[in-house]
Amino acid sequence: MPPLTALSVLQTTFGYPAFRGHQGEIIQSIIDGHDALVLMPTGAGKSLCYQIPAIVRQGVGVVVSPLIALMQDQVDALNELGVKAAFLNSTQDYETASAVERQLRAGALDLLYVAPERLLMPRTLDLLQSLDVALFAIDEAHCVSQWGHDFRPEYIKLSVLHEQFPKVPRMALTATADPQTRAEIALRLQLNHAREFVSSFDRPNIRYTIVEKNNGRAQLLNYLKTEHLGDAGIVYCLSRKKVEETAEFLSKNGIPALPYHAGLDINVRAANQARFLREDNLIMTATIAFGMGIDKPNVRFVAHLDLPKSIEGYYQETGRAGRDGAPANAWMAYGLQDVVQQRRMIAESEAGDDFKRVQYAKLDAMIGLCETITCRRVQLLHYFDQSSEPCGNCDTCLHPPKAMDGTEHVQKLLSTVYRVKQRFATGHIIDVLRGIDTERVQQFRHAELSTFGIGADVSEAEWRAVIRQTIAQNLLTVDFENYSSLQLTELARPVLKGEQKVKLRIYEKPVKAKRPTSHGTANVQDANLSDIEKAIFAALRSWRFETARAHNVPAYVIFLDATLREIAIEKPTRLSELRGLSGVGEKKLDNYGAEIIEVVADFI
Repeated sequence: MPPLTALSVLQTTFGYPAFRGHQGEIIQSIIDGHDALVLMPTGAGKSLCYQIPAIVRQGVGVVVSPLIALMQDQVDALNELGVKAAFLNSTQDYETASAVERQLRAGALDLLYVAPERLLMPRTLDLLQSLDVALFAIDEAHCVSQWGHDFRPEYIKLSVLHEQFPKVPRMALTATADPQTRAEIALRLQLNHAREFVSSFDRPNIRYTIVEKNNGRAQLLNYLKTEHLGDAGIVYCLSRKKVEETAEFLSKNGIPALPYHAGLDINVRAANQARFLREDNLIMTATIAFGMGIDKPNVRFVAHLDLPKSIEGYYQETGRAGRDGAPANAWMAYGLQDVVQQRRMIAESEAGDDFKRVQYAKLDAMIGLCETITCRRVQLLHYFDQSSEPCGNCDTCLHPPKAMDGTEHVQKLLSTVYRVKQRFATGHIIDVLRGIDTERVQQFRHAELSTFGIGADVSEAEWRAVIRQTIAQNLLTVDFENYSSLQLTELARPVLKGEQKVKLRIYEKPVKAKRPTSHGTANVQDANLSDIEKAIFAALRSWRFETARAHNVPAYVIFLDATLREIAIEKPTRLSELRGLSGVGEKKLDNYGAEIIEVVADFI
């Protein structure tokens, strides 16, 4: 039997004809025994970068992952391909864990998935010392960053791998890392001489849209009914309460949705996650506790009802859409209250000043992305030190916002904040600007101010947009310890003096979307198929559903939609014609080939 090569494993085991992007280079580097730091967007094939070297190299590949709840699915997917894989984590009883350890000692495994806390136990480290270890893959490596929102303290201790296994190649993999986090990963994991592989962070199939929030939940419902009826998707909310309320709201309005957050019973969380992975038209409403490692390929949208804390978080969350390469959407409703709320959370946290400074800077970058009048994709990629041309596939490209010289509006706003002695919040400031004689205005005699009514020609919604953008540009700040009162920053002075102009987006009243003639993007894989090909594709999906249910795995573990689509187009009548189609490896050909030929034969 000829020796295994990376390409032969890719083709025969995984059923793909060729490597994408940096995959081949990364895999060969690890096979040759070198360390690597891999930054690759979600859906670009990160897993292959450690799975193939683990199969080619002598010994077992150890994958360190924080995703205990998903290890079973990952192992099931590999077993379907004929790869010998298992996991060790806290969900197993003693007998099950002992059985895995016996497999390891017998050299019967290609891949072992292990949680970091389990890996760091002396018993596990001693076991690995007695084995032939092919490689260590540290997945979700951004968890090592103390500045990040997915920080896991046990990840810092993974430097022990370098100390105890100096000759075993290590690779750290992540789908998101700004330059600061990248440097931190290399430092904390002692990847001193590791080669860095940085792929483009662009996900061209994702359309980014950010809308002005006026009733977020109602806007979301309208968006789903007009754009994504029958689609699988994720809706992110900031609080557990909002997660549950949103799931209930969507369900009552005929859109199946489940909640997911850290406060739910662990069994409920696991059941909801399993349903989401296995059902096609289900929506998960969740906090950021959900999603890392979720490998569901046909998530057609990710929506945010609250502002993410950082661009890294936003990128990672939106990256869970469209992993199959088909069109997908990232939609967000964003308003002034989001800015105020996020800044309050930072201000009131018990973190040190250095940490707060970093969080404020990350939030400012996120707000800048929301307020930009240029291409969102260009701004997003710029954050990760990557350049891009305007994409033509985001809301600001498709419907370019109009900008105006907002200096006069901002001067009126700043002047009013100054005249009320920087002691009042947004609502009151707007009342003074618009000349609304409320009880509080009378109480504080603010109708006597020179700025009372100078903004009467501007609507409340427009003033809120002006205030939001003024805060975003750091001309105003919010004093959370003083009833969220607006206060001037040092940057406000030259604007007030007329020494600096301010550019603003022109406010546009939100327009309710019209109901489309087609139902969302649920059928994107049907596009450009003939009638008979559509019928074959539908029959193959039905066969896949029953097969996945019988095997107790998600449908995509059997075959991706893209593979079924290719089969529908090619209409194979013999196994030899099925071999070589993308995603059809030898084990799947043996297991399912005859059944697929049978399904196709009904239409020929």
